[in-house]
Amino acid sequence: MSVEIGHFALVLAFALSLVQSTVPLVGARLGSSALMRVGEPSTIMGFLMTGIAFAALTAAYMQSDFSVENVWQNSHSAKPMLFKITGTWGNHEGSMLLWVLILTLFGSLVAVFGRNLPATLRANVLAVQGMVGAAFLLFILATSNPFARLVPAPIEGRDLNPILQDVGLAVHPPLLYLGYVGFSVCFAFAVAALIEGRVDAAWARWVRPWTLAAWVFLTGGIAMGSYWAYYELGWGGFWFWDPVENASFMPWLAGTALLHSAIVMERRSALKIWTILLALVAFSLSLLGTFLVRSGVLTSVHAFATDPTRGVFILAILVLFVGGSFALFAARSGALTAGGVFHPISREGALVLNNLFLTTATATVFVGTLYPLFIEALSGDKISVGAPFFNLTFVPLMVPLLMAVPFGPLLAWKRGDLWAVSQRLFVAFGGALAAMIVALLFVDRAAALAALGIGLGVWLILGALTDLALRSGLPKARLRVAVSRLVGLPRSAFGTALAHAGVGVMVIGVTAVTTMQGERIVAMKPGETAEIAGYVLRFDGLTPYTGPNYLEDRGIFAVTAPDGRPLGEVMSAKRVYPARQMPTTEAGIMTLGFSQLYVSLGDPRDDGAIVVRIWWKPLVTLIWYGAVVMMVGGTVSLLDRRLRVGAPARRKARTGAAQPEAGR
Repeated sequence: MSVEIGHFALVLAFALSLVQSTVPLVGARLGSSALMRVGEPSTIMGFLMTGIAFAALTAAYMQSDFSVENVWQNSHSAKPMLFKITGTWGNHEGSMLLWVLILTLFGSLVAVFGRNLPATLRANVLAVQGMVGAAFLLFILATSNPFARLVPAPIEGRDLNPILQDVGLAVHPPLLYLGYVGFSVCFAFAVAALIEGRVDAAWARWVRPWTLAAWVFLTGGIAMGSYWAYYELGWGGFWFWDPVENASFMPWLAGTALLHSAIVMERRSALKIWTILLALVAFSLSLLGTFLVRSGVLTSVHAFATDPTRGVFILAILVLFVGGSFALFAARSGALTAGGVFHPISREGALVLNNLFLTTATATVFVGTLYPLFIEALSGDKISVGAPFFNLTFVPLMVPLLMAVPFGPLLAWKRGDLWAVSQRLFVAFGGALAAMIVALLFVDRAAALAALGIGLGVWLILGALTDLALRSGLPKARLRVAVSRLVGLPRSAFGTALAHAGVGVMVIGVTAVTTMQGERIVAMKPGETAEIAGYVLRFDGLTPYTGPNYLEDRGIFAVTAPDGRPLGEVMSAKRVYPARQMPTTEAGIMTLGFSQLYVSLGDPRDDGAIVVRIWWKPLVTLIWYGAVVMMVGGTVSLLDRRLRVGAPARRKARTGAAQPEAGR
């Protein structure tokens, strides 16, 4: 019965989204406050109905209700409860329902926390959100119904894809969708501004918190997906330039550019047209990612297997919203003023440079990802664009961008002094140079690229610390005064520094593992040893183990440090899930400081030995620690009181005279 309630709630959510997408829009056009106010309750009720539908599907998974086709295809009664719950979104239908749930969540947040927005802007934003929601709810109801019944009900389910039976499924998709769908709010604000034909610094302030929240979630989603693939697939790599990985990376790049562009628009009323365009592009790329994953045009370990009907439907949604928004932009952009002017050597100029590199990098990834599809559609030939292309095009764009990052926060608005800023960064440059020398002399004298990468990472970290130090008055101010000033800095200052430092930490990790990692492939029998990077691994044999819904052979390896100290054991396994008859490789990982030993079992040989792949991955964990630091930085910036939607208006209402602060 709960399944039918969930299905009915989904139909009600669709009806409410139709109301949300039309009535407030008409009210804004006619100037009717009563019609505009309809948007808020319809948005909130739409979220509640979608939540009821999602809860009903989750309950069906928890109860192993195999009369529901979706549950039968993706669950098993022996599966652990955590994986029963996460299996709700481990498939196309359930993940689309989660996608729409998050979309309606963001819409309801705008309705609740955006009450100090101008009435017409709020009405138009909610209407655009409703249009997106209505389109995807119709898609679910017409082609991807998660509540379809089976008669008679099967006794047992087919089980979830073994690769997805991991705690990473509990974290990665929700974070990724919060980022993807979060940009829908930026898109709605941009379309609403184009409908009204008015864009100003206040608009930039309203859109910045939503951009920042989406960016934080998408950063976490991409990082979690990277680590999940690293330890779950047994390949030993953290990024493969997979087309579906690129599909999430492109909106992140565009969102990063949007975030910096909105700062210029808020502070200097410049880059208005460009900022609106980036808001449209960021969500358009999110929709493109949804199409690539669910249309069946790509073959990927990340993609859902779907039929062509679904792909055509999503393509129609993509054309409607992307084509419609860009047509509206083309029609209205001529009426928008460009905004203030500034000198190229200024903070605005640095942020524009940032935008140019990021958008060019986005275009590079876009071309590399979609070019094979265009060639196949036109000629029928299948080609692949892999890591060599992206490494040769993307990396050269990132290096000068990252070198310029520490200069931006230190430059003055409108007109800056590049030489003076260079002098302030002298200590940071000296530290980066020292790190390069240390890497060359004590790590690997032949690894010049590794030294450059590590130096670049240290440059970013020390540059971020330099910004905070100079803001606090160091080295001229006394320590007590400097600490007092540091504590009094706006949270966005700390957030910016943390985000930039996080990039530096990540750069060090990526550089170290790609240039200095070691790999060995050996055939080992029980009692035999293998050495890598000074560490000795002794193979102690295979041990069978029976899990709740799988069978596995565990390979146990005793690890000894270069100085002879025993470090413990690392376990890798070959696992089989009987319900699906699918084997998986469970990697064994031992973390040593920021580095890791990574062990992956291969196939057994006729002589009783088993093939073992062993990697030494220096500083690899810095890749994900860097992402965490970036997320913390974004969250700290989001907590800055100047970014709270409507805060200036509430303060004005209390004091009667206070003016909004200028954003950083």
